[in-house]
Amino acid sequence: MIRISTIFIAICMVLVAASLGFVLYSVAGISGPESAIVALTALTFLILYNAVSMRLRDRSDVGNQIADLSRGTADLARQVAEFGRRLAAVEGRVTSVNSTSADRMQGLAGEINELGGLVKQLAASVAHHEDLFASAPPAQTQSSPPRDDVQQPAAAAPAVAAAPEPPPAPAAPTPRSQGQLLAAIKNAIEENRLDIYLQPMVTLPQRKVRYYEAMARLRDERDQILAADDFIAVAEAGGLIGRIDHMVMLRCVQVLRRLMVRSKDVGVFCNVSAATLANPATFTQCLDFLEANRALAPSFVLEFKQATFRNLGPVESENLAALAQRGYRFSIDHVTDLRLEPRELADRGVRFIKVPAALLLDTRQSATSDIHPSDLSDLLGRFGIDLIAERIEGERSVVDLLDYDVRFGQGFLFAPPRPLRPEGASATAEPPQTKPQELNGTGTPAPVSSPAAPPRATGNAALVRRAVGPN
Repeated sequence: MIRISTIFIAICMVLVAASLGFVLYSVAGISGPESAIVALTALTFLILYNAVSMRLRDRSDVGNQIADLSRGTADLARQVAEFGRRLAAVEGRVTSVNSTSADRMQGLAGEINELGGLVKQLAASVAHHEDLFASAPPAQTQSSPPRDDVQQPAAAAPAVAAAPEPPPAPAAPTPRSQGQLLAAIKNAIEENRLDIYLQPMVTLPQRKVRYYEAMARLRDERDQILAADDFIAVAEAGGLIGRIDHMVMLRCVQVLRRLMVRSKDVGVFCNVSAATLANPATFTQCLDFLEANRALAPSFVLEFKQATFRNLGPVESENLAALAQRGYRFSIDHVTDLRLEPRELADRGVRFIKVPAALLLDTRQSATSDIHPSDLSDLLGRFGIDLIAERIEGERSVVDLLDYDVRFGQGFLFAPPRPLRPEGASATAEPPQTKPQELNGTGTPAPVSSPAAPPRATGNAALVRRAVGPN
C-alpha cells in the first residue's frame, strides 16, 4: 500500500513538471531545451519537498511512540509503588501480630510467676495454721467446733494465738533496726510478697473514676504491712529499689490490661524512684519492659517526685527523654511549692501535676509563688498539663477546688487505697462508675473488696478456705 502511494506521488510530480515545461514551451515561447531544464528543476524541488515532508512525518510518529512508552513506564512505576505500599502494610500487620503475641506471652509468664508465689504463700499460711492448731491447748481445741475451725482458719488463728501457752503474734509492728528492715525487704522481694493498692482519681465535679494510682506495699514474714514511706529509703540505700520498681511496673501493666478490657478511658499511675532513673543497669531492664508494652503508653503514666525533676543530671535527663520518645507520659507528685515552669515540664513529657489540696488552698502560697493558685490550672492547661488535687478529705475542699477549675481529685473523701486481690483481680481492678448517686453517705465509693475481708492484698484466708473446702 505504501509503494503504490509512492508511485502515484512520483507520477503526479512528473506530470506537474512536464506540464510546466510544455506550458513554457508552447505559451511563453521558450525554447525546448530551456523548457526541459525548467521542468527538471521543478521536478527536483518537488522530490526534495516530498522527501523532507516524509522525514518530518516519520519523526513525529517516533515522538508519539516515545511519549506512549513514557506513559506506560509511569503507569508501571505507579503499580510498583502501590505493590510496595501493600507489601509494607502486610509486613506491618505481621510485625504487630508478632508484637501482640510476645506481649501476651510475657503477660502470661508474669501471671504464672505470680501464681507460683501465691501457691508458696498458701503453703506457708496452711503450715502456719496447722502449727497453731497443733500447739493449741486440748481443752480449747475440744471446745471449739471443728466445722468452724475448718471453714474459718483465718479467724481461728487469733483465738489460738491468744492462748497462754503458744507465743502470741504481735498486733503492732515492732521497731526494727535498718539492717533488720533491709533483710525483711530483701526476703519480701525474693518471696514475691509485694502487694499493689489502688486509689482512684476522679473527675470533678462528676466524681467519675478516670485514673488509678498504684501504691506498693511489702509484707514481712509475719504478714505485717510495710508502707512505702517505711521501706523506700532503706531499699534505695540497699540497692533494692530497682527490683521493687520493676515488680511494680509488671503488676501495673497486668492491672492496666484488665482495666482496659472493660473501658479504654482509664489509666494507671506508676511511681518510679530517682534511684531507678539514675541506675543504668536497672533502668535498662525497666526500659526493655516498657518497650515491650509500648502499646499501653497512652494509658500508663510514670510518676516522679518534684525533687527528682529539680535535680535531674545528664544521665537522668537522657533516660527520661528515652521514655518520652517511646510515648510514655509523666506525672509529678510530692509537690512542696508552686514554683513551677510549665513550658520546661511540658517539653520533658510531663502531662500531670499532683498538688495537695491544702497547698492549693493555702492563702500564703500566693505570696511565695509566681502565680495565684486559682490560676494555676489554667496556666498548666495551656501547655497540655492537667492539675490533680490530692489528699482531699472534706467536701468543703471540693467546693473550693471547683472555684480553682481543678479537673481531677484524689483522696480519702472519694476512696482510700484498696488492695488488689489476685484471686479477684479482675473484679477489683474494674473501674467503678462512681456517679454521685452511687456513693455512700460519706461520698466514698463502694469498697472494691469485701468489707469483712482483712486488709491484705494476697487473700491468703480466702485461698485457704477454698483449698480446705466447706467441710
